[in-house]
Amino acid sequence: MLTRLEEIRHEITGERLSLIEFARKLRQEATDPEALLWACLRGRRFNKRKFRRQHPAAPYVLDFYCADLKLSIELDGGQHNTIEGRQHDKEREAFLRSQGIETLRFTNDEMMRYTDSVLNVIWNRTALTPQNSPSSKTGAPPGKPQAAK
Repeated sequence: MLTRLEEIRHEITGERLSLIEFARKLRQEATDPEALLWACLRGRRFNKRKFRRQHPAAPYVLDFYCADLKLSIELDGGQHNTIEGRQHDKEREAFLRSQGIETLRFTNDEMMRYTDSVLNVIWNRTALTPQNSPSSKTGAPPGKPQAAK
């Protein structure tokens, strides 16, 4: 039986790919919001933090990941608005939280329409050191940050 991630990979490519191959394919086929955010994050532009894009974190691929902060940034398209998509995100969040990874989640629309607000939220979060981050104080990541609208 295929896992949901394998099913999605199969739907996209028509073949089974390893997690690393799948991440490479996602990098090559970045959406406009992902390309915009990557242009801002790459090269340690945010508080000198190194980000990776489409980073494998089995069994998932994280859109953007900062290892020193254990911070994932996710840009969500319309498929996340379905019941199945929301359930998948909930399970994913629980798994990542169990691994000590905090997630900032934005919609593609927020990234494109409210770019400055999204970048401000990310800038403020990356300015925190691992020792004084909200998740290290409480043991759990804070609630979903909202871009100002």
